[in-house]
Amino acid sequence: MAETRFELCLDQVLQWEGGYADHPSDPGGATNLGITRKTLARWRAVTPWWSLAKTEVQNLERSEAAKIYKGAYWDRINAEKVPAGLDLALFDFAVNSGPDRAIKSLQRQLKVVADGQVGPLTLDAIKTAIALKGTAGLIDALCDQRLDFLTRLTTFAVFGKGWTTRVAAIRKAALAAAGATPSRSTEPQTWSRTMAIFSGYKTYIVAAFMLIAGLAQVLGIDLPSLDGASAGHLIMESLAVIFLRQGVKGDIGKA
Repeated sequence: MAETRFELCLDQVLQWEGGYADHPSDPGGATNLGITRKTLARWRAVTPWWSLAKTEVQNLERSEAAKIYKGAYWDRINAEKVPAGLDLALFDFAVNSGPDRAIKSLQRQLKVVADGQVGPLTLDAIKTAIALKGTAGLIDALCDQRLDFLTRLTTFAVFGKGWTTRVAAIRKAALAAAGATPSRSTEPQTWSRTMAIFSGYKTYIVAAFMLIAGLAQVLGIDLPSLDGASAGHLIMESLAVIFLRQGVKGDIGKA
């Protein structure tokens, strides 16, 4: 019996999700087969989610994970009605960054209202876009937008290499499923990846410069280019930038 598109796409996704992990820099916390502790708790109607033991995540079986992927991701993006290839690109994006973000990214490419729902208007827009520039063009545009989003995350310095490689592999598999010829190399570029990682730190670099400038003024060092700002103002602004960039971790801290 031939595998369904869902099963074929899930195989691709699980190649990247791997087994159990609880990386301290991963906001998802304890994760197995790509299913986070919070997602599993919600699926099992466990509340509050942190009352679900991490051992439950460790013991998660593929059969249950597949049901979660089908109900919470595949069906959520209406993938059954999305053309082959684009379904994989959208599905993997949804798994990695959330269905709502993935759908809205696609809708922005289609120039339709980004409401996070793949309904008749979005499906018609997909057909129109494919007729104009082909499936490959739409897959490339979605993968490009996905990568742009990932490079702006503070955790890109930690996970960026893996994310970049993953997007390149999914792009390649999606284009193959669509029967499309890649318009360019699907391999991640080392220079682009390096610059993207650097980009993830740029806010901290600016804040560090402001902090150094403020401390320099406290020590009596003359910095003419910054004479419009007081030492206290520079120091306070730099600290505010750092803390705002780091962001609030929310209830992840309760894990």
